[in-house]
Amino acid sequence: MITVLQDQFRQFSIGPFPYDPQHSAIGEYHYYPSQGFHGGWHDPVVWYGWLGPTWIVTEERGRKFMEQTRPQIAIKAHLWPQLVKGEVGWRDYTLETTVRMLNTESHTGIMFRYQHGRRYYFLGFEGGKVQLIKRDQDNVQVLASAEYACDCDSYYELKAVCEGASLRGYVNGVELLQAEDHEYAYGKIGLTSRMPAQFTDVEVTMTEKQHDAWINEKTSDQLELEMLRSTYPQPKLWKTIDLKNFGTAREVRFGHLTGTDEMFVVLAQHQKRGHKDAYAHISCLTAINLDGEVLWQIGEPSTLLDHTLLSADLPFQVCDVDFDGVDEVVVARNFELMILDGRTGEVKKSIPTPRSEQPDESLFSVPFKKYAFDRINVDAIRIANFSGKAKPTDILIKDRYSRVWVYDNELNPLWSFQEGITGHFPYTIDWDGDGKEEMFIGYHLVDHDGTLLCTLPVETDHTDEILIGHWNPTRKDALIGIASGDEGFIIADLQGNIVTKMMIGHAQRISVGNYRPELPGLEICLSTFWGNQGIVYFFDGEGRIIHQFEPTCNGNLLTPVNWTGDGNDLVLLNGNVQHGGLVDGQGRRVVVFPEDGHPDLCAEVLDLTGDGRDEIVVWDQRRMYIYTQDRPAAVEPVKVPEKYPHYNASNYRGEFNYPARGN
Repeated sequence: MITVLQDQFRQFSIGPFPYDPQHSAIGEYHYYPSQGFHGGWHDPVVWYGWLGPTWIVTEERGRKFMEQTRPQIAIKAHLWPQLVKGEVGWRDYTLETTVRMLNTESHTGIMFRYQHGRRYYFLGFEGGKVQLIKRDQDNVQVLASAEYACDCDSYYELKAVCEGASLRGYVNGVELLQAEDHEYAYGKIGLTSRMPAQFTDVEVTMTEKQHDAWINEKTSDQLELEMLRSTYPQPKLWKTIDLKNFGTAREVRFGHLTGTDEMFVVLAQHQKRGHKDAYAHISCLTAINLDGEVLWQIGEPSTLLDHTLLSADLPFQVCDVDFDGVDEVVVARNFELMILDGRTGEVKKSIPTPRSEQPDESLFSVPFKKYAFDRINVDAIRIANFSGKAKPTDILIKDRYSRVWVYDNELNPLWSFQEGITGHFPYTIDWDGDGKEEMFIGYHLVDHDGTLLCTLPVETDHTDEILIGHWNPTRKDALIGIASGDEGFIIADLQGNIVTKMMIGHAQRISVGNYRPELPGLEICLSTFWGNQGIVYFFDGEGRIIHQFEPTCNGNLLTPVNWTGDGNDLVLLNGNVQHGGLVDGQGRRVVVFPEDGHPDLCAEVLDLTGDGRDEIVVWDQRRMYIYTQDRPAAVEPVKVPEKYPHYNASNYRGEFNYPARGN
């Protein structure tokens, strides 16, 4: 037998396995890895209500253990704490480990042919039995089971053997379970327990034949990937910008602040008020050009990390709202809604934000059930066209997460809306052809005058991201695609009917693009966060899963990228060298970032060189790098898709690349 993995956790010091001490939402749209020594292991499960680590390294008489610490009562019903290692290309192998259950009430055991946190085989103990289980999303199927008396004081040697469709389970060297299942042909290994348990002596072995087959397949796959990458432009560094003391995280906007073709960047820092991120306040706005030269600045810049990292939007957009040909900056700051001159940062118009006059009991997710201020601390801004003008200039502001107010470009109030929970960022589009946009917010369809049209029959959680468009080749009408948290992935029509609903975990981000050009229509890409974090799904235009994988990191943006200019789109994960880059619709990392020391906290794409293709911007609070393609476009003219407009930037917007008319 050939050993391909062996771990007794001796390389770890006793203490917590790396985790986010805040259990925060920062990783929803930042590459934000847990700090510390991982030893090649990955913890794919996160939850905002947890305290402390899920896994700790303990020691007894010189023997090290990886210990799962959380009891079932602290775990959501659908979550199984997991720790994963290995290579996804492993096919036939034997996994062995030693386990001690510190509580015998629920599942404790090993995972094999693990493809992601909701798709794997399991061998372990549950309710006085040893079981062989297959999990696919929320469907947990017992493939084989046998009575087995176990206790909390003994150590048990578990062994899973997978050879083709044959699956066998052993306890203390005795074969107890057999099953046949061909669906999962490959995958990593992992440890899992829904009650406190200790694991050690993890070993994965292969026969010489199995090992040769794996090495041959791995070599062939790597050669194929390298050949595929050679057909794509790779990133070439175009610019670097020193952000000095005014840098930030994902709170960045782009626009033409001087009325020319020159692109500028507006960066917002913030201070936190009240409770966590509930009432973040813009403390500094800085406008710079792409050489890092400051055009203007409002407020006092700070080098504190806490003034840059935020698990929410900040209320500012860059848009020409007065038809003068120069972008303004629309911003809410210190309980004032303002339109700033893009050239100078001076206030052109301003009004106080609305008073918080609604009963506190009608508001959602308000800390301590009491709104903190007399006036609204604005959560986000969207530019819309409810008035029927030549272009969007109306200003929508919202709180977190209940109320919306709309103003025209003179800051005259038009209407307000409050119904249920708003979610993070509404979507507006003229879907009835009257020249005025309608709004989808929360689960509500709202007319251009604020009249509620209909509500989707969804009663829990909220919309994280929304898309509306034509991607289904079998339908002529536009559809709504929603990443709806624990409600999963929802597709609905504009009459308020749910077309499809798929429970894929906590759906967090969504995008649409031409990711599989050989398929009709467009494809939808989604990722998960809370619970089983970082799973990426591709769906065809009709809503069927066509690929799913786990990049083993957070911060997967799923931004569609017009990288080649030929009408075929790629997906940006993040800016990290190892985990990020651009993937195609089969999850292959066809474009990778160079190891040049670039920052990878944040990333965005937009056309900055003017050739129609997207550049990739990566940054942290200190530096910004901009990458372009290392070769000219292979097709002329370059196909330029319809994209989400820059004047409606948000950390919670679904992204799209729709084919432009004439392409």
